Amino acid sequence: MSSIAVVGAGIIGTTIAYALQRRGFSVTLVDRDAPGRGASYGNMASIAVTEFMPASRPGVWAQMPKWLLDPEGPVRIRPAYMPKLVPWFLRFLAASRPSKLRELEAAGAALCTRALEDFWALLAETGLTPMLSAEGCLSLYADEAEFRADRDHIEILERFGFRHEILGGNAIRNLEPALTTNIAKAVLFPDNRSVADPYKLVTALAEKFQALGGLIETGDVAGFEEGEGRVLALRLADGRRLTTDRVVLAAGAFTGRLSKLLGEPIPLETERGYHTQIMAPGIAMRHSIIWPARAFMVTPTAGGIRVGGTVEMAGLNAPPDYRRARVLVKRAKEALPDLKAEQTSEWMGHRPALPDTVPVIGPSATRKNVVYATGHGHLGLTYAATTARLIADLMTGATPPVDLKPYRIDRF
Repeated sequence: MSSIAVVGAGIIGTTIAYALQRRGFSVTLVDRDAPGRGASYGNMASIAVTEFMPASRPGVWAQMPKWLLDPEGPVRIRPAYMPKLVPWFLRFLAASRPSKLRELEAAGAALCTRALEDFWALLAETGLTPMLSAEGCLSLYADEAEFRADRDHIEILERFGFRHEILGGNAIRNLEPALTTNIAKAVLFPDNRSVADPYKLVTALAEKFQALGGLIETGDVAGFEEGEGRVLALRLADGRRLTTDRVVLAAGAFTGRLSKLLGEPIPLETERGYHTQIMAPGIAMRHSIIWPARAFMVTPTAGGIRVGGTVEMAGLNAPPDYRRARVLVKRAKEALPDLKAEQTSEWMGHRPALPDTVPVIGPSATRKNVVYATGHGHLGLTYAATTARLIADLMTGATPPVDLKPYRIDRF
């Protein structure tokens, strides 16, 4: 039986490990922490099938100067980290060409078109369907100007056929009575479902993986032993050595360090995201909400209400700045005036960000037995089941249902 080491036990790596074990491989899931303790612990619990748009599109560029100049804005770059970001930003700029944007939109849409179906199939197979909500997401607009500013988003969805419904004031509050009356328009995305608890989802999948005979090893991968263009073993920081026939690198924002060791540098940055989990919010919500002009999201999850969003570029090692989380709560109260911030906890995590917003899914260009699944950005939970299906097909020699060329590692 062929052995596979999957490096990274977030939602992407754990789902891949489960899918491969189920297809008959002998899989070891390796992470320096327990499954789900990284970005998957604190994501916004959303299967966000409508959010695949490249971050480099014109609507974002138009708002970027205002955002960067605002100390409480949705995008912050720590000055000391700016020099390290220059190569990444140059690629981000290159991804804004109109012809390139169309390619990137199509690559994201190809994954999101099947994301909910694949996710539902995963949950049904594992007996975890109660973890998925029946309700969608509401995108909020205070006035017509805010709606027009987000029109490019809606037009892309219309071009690819994603379901949505434009609503006026009364219809909005019939769906979510806790919302302010200052919302003039909203768009309902019925297929943008939420998960009851993203961390518990990862741990439940890890348990299903182990029940099939999969192994979990806790250890920090520090290097590789190689021969004849193949990885023969993983070297862990504590001196252990794990032999393997094949390797999947799915360590999120930390994958870049590993790919460099294999001579395949990826322009992978971390978009540091923050959330506040409110366990006594004083309101009830059925839908998740997002307010594009204010750049925050609120989701009922993990036994309470989670407020998150924002992008901070500061690398993997800088300490958290939890003022970012508190700004988000302040903005959430604009949408939900009766929201109470009681029994709260704050969190920061590392989203794996590529400059073109399209993940790397597919084989190494330099090693015969290595494949990558990384760079999913804000859509790790959304893409998890689909990515696992694609990697499992690739590993078994089946034809994947999606052309993997746009996601290749050597496209940069």
